[in-house]
Amino acid sequence: MLLSILSFLLSIVPSVLIFILLRNRHKDHVLYRKKCTFSFVSGLISVLPIILLSAILHVLSSVLKYAFLRDTNVLVNKAIYNFIVLAFAEEIIKYLVLRFVLKRNPCDCSWADVVAFMVIIGSAFGLIEDVPYAIGASPIIMLVRGFTMGHVGYGFIMGWFYGKRLKTGKKRYGVIAVLLPWLIHGLYDFSLAPELLELNDNLAVIGVSLALLDIILLILMIRFFVRSKKQERYLQPVITAE
Repeated sequence: MLLSILSFLLSIVPSVLIFILLRNRHKDHVLYRKKCTFSFVSGLISVLPIILLSAILHVLSSVLKYAFLRDTNVLVNKAIYNFIVLAFAEEIIKYLVLRFVLKRNPCDCSWADVVAFMVIIGSAFGLIEDVPYAIGASPIIMLVRGFTMGHVGYGFIMGWFYGKRLKTGKKRYGVIAVLLPWLIHGLYDFSLAPELLELNDNLAVIGVSLALLDIILLILMIRFFVRSKKQERYLQPVITAE
């Protein structure tokens, strides 16, 4: 019991550390620091609309299943559940939360700032999501979830492309900001489906590969914030206070 508690506490350290480090990027920028805190709180609260939307999508998918897809392969139904009910609900709500954070008390925000806010939102939601997963989970699983931080990686992708959309004014980057994290997230969830693994044990390599991708995304995120300090395009305002 004590080991499980210690493992859970240790697993949330990376998310909290990311928030602290990103919030301290601009120690003298009061509005930026407030937005970071607001992003973190919004990420925690985002679990509520996500649960609501997931419930609605689950009902709709169940109606669709019994009306039109009764004889459909179980893997198709599982894919619909993982990609639509779970991944889509989470990614679209996090995207809307980012839009809300950026519009709330507008201030000058750079491309890098947008990425920081989205990463914080993702880390906060991931932290909350880890709580129910920790119940009954082994210490190893808790630590793996805590340190791979899939939602931080998805948040980095979403923030980077949405920042590029604001920088260039090209709407297609806004679409990619939602589409790419959704597809990766949905594929990761689907790759862990018991029905898929029963089909062929070798398919477990998909989930392992995507877990490694999460780690690669964390490395790319760190590299981005280090390099963004010296690259003007990431520091110029893409949003200005009205």
